[in-house]
Amino acid sequence: MYLLANGRLITRDPARGYIRDGAVAIEGRGILEIGTTSELRAKYPQAEFIDAKGGVIMPAFINAHTHIYSALARGLSIKGYNATNFYEVLDGQWWAIDRRLRMEGTRASANALMIDCIKQGVTTIFDHHASFGEIPGTLHTIAESAKRFGLRACLCYEVSDRDGEEKALQSVQENADFITECEARQDPMLAAMFGGHALFTISDRTFDRMTAANNGRTGYHIHVSEGMNDVYDSLQNYGRRPVQRLHDHGILGPKTLLGHCIHVNTAEIELIQSTGTMVVNNPESNMGNAVGTCPVLQLAKAGVLLGLGTDAYTNDMLESVKVALIAQKQNACLPNVGWQEVTDMLFRNNAKIGARYFPDELGVLKPGAAADVIVMDYKPFTPFSDANIDGHILFGMTGRQCRTTIAAGKILMRDGELIGVDEEAENAHILEAAQRLWGDLNHCAYGPDGEL
Repeated sequence: MYLLANGRLITRDPARGYIRDGAVAIEGRGILEIGTTSELRAKYPQAEFIDAKGGVIMPAFINAHTHIYSALARGLSIKGYNATNFYEVLDGQWWAIDRRLRMEGTRASANALMIDCIKQGVTTIFDHHASFGEIPGTLHTIAESAKRFGLRACLCYEVSDRDGEEKALQSVQENADFITECEARQDPMLAAMFGGHALFTISDRTFDRMTAANNGRTGYHIHVSEGMNDVYDSLQNYGRRPVQRLHDHGILGPKTLLGHCIHVNTAEIELIQSTGTMVVNNPESNMGNAVGTCPVLQLAKAGVLLGLGTDAYTNDMLESVKVALIAQKQNACLPNVGWQEVTDMLFRNNAKIGARYFPDELGVLKPGAAADVIVMDYKPFTPFSDANIDGHILFGMTGRQCRTTIAAGKILMRDGELIGVDEEAENAHILEAAQRLWGDLNHCAYGPDGEL
């Protein structure tokens, strides 16, 4: 049993939102009780005391859309790569990377992302993986990495026709096999979706194979209308817009998560809402790829469950939510919009998305909820109360201020030190994999410090 105490406690529970000198009693995988430090220390004297040292105790973060396969791209430069449009970004960088990822590269990528997530207070990820260099068994490998590091993960494989029929069939089978594995394991920390890349890389025949292999067992995680090429392809080759095409194939529904949805029109938004389908916004990636801005205000107004992801541009959810807010203000040319919609995405809606795939209650600190708790090293120099918590978080905190991370009652990081992980050894193995990948991409060799 643990008692995490001596901090400013943000619960996200309307019944008791903020406790100035708060404490969380943790037993097993869940939260036993919340209260003041003095109350719970007296009630649970036998508990191991974890001192928040005056920091902010709050629910851990959920990343509703990321890509493990891009973890080894940090600092990467590919010779000859100078993308001028979104397709060139995909083909020249991301597809070039995933075509060269074999199992060891996938494992290293997963380990790198898991470590970075722990350090930035993220305990739940919805990953969308691609490693066309070696497909069979990759989701199992990622799941084992998540288990080893203690994170909660919902995984899928990115089905696409871009590398031919054999790879597409392997991708469909990888999703189907992993769904079956999750059904057998019944692990509350692990879930499966059926992945798909963008619609312009998926034929009707492949969609039919996906739905047949899934057989209604889970929802879909797919990129939708991220770039206008997705819209043009659907209109020119299938006579309808992307969301309608998904609906016609039976892809939409309450357990399906649509990534991006930048270029969706009013009719598509209504179709998303009427089917209960979820959407995830990835603002930094969208801006970096120059593909546009997700219509967050319109989606929220329509009642769509809209979450926040990073698309692996970062693993810092606070960095992402800051950019999301600025992007909506800039897009609307109004300084007074977006606050509620954007904060809801991260602090409330991501937990609702999580609830559709995991049995434990996430995103809130209250008795019976999952013990997914973080401590942020943040000492406010302006008034701090339940009336302005989100303002302090958006304008005062970054993910790197996370000092302690607990997932399902297990301490993953304490006072900035990873628990049960030899970080130096892990980094060395990850670097070796990155050197091989970079060398393959650039047809050269990299030294021990990453130099040419």
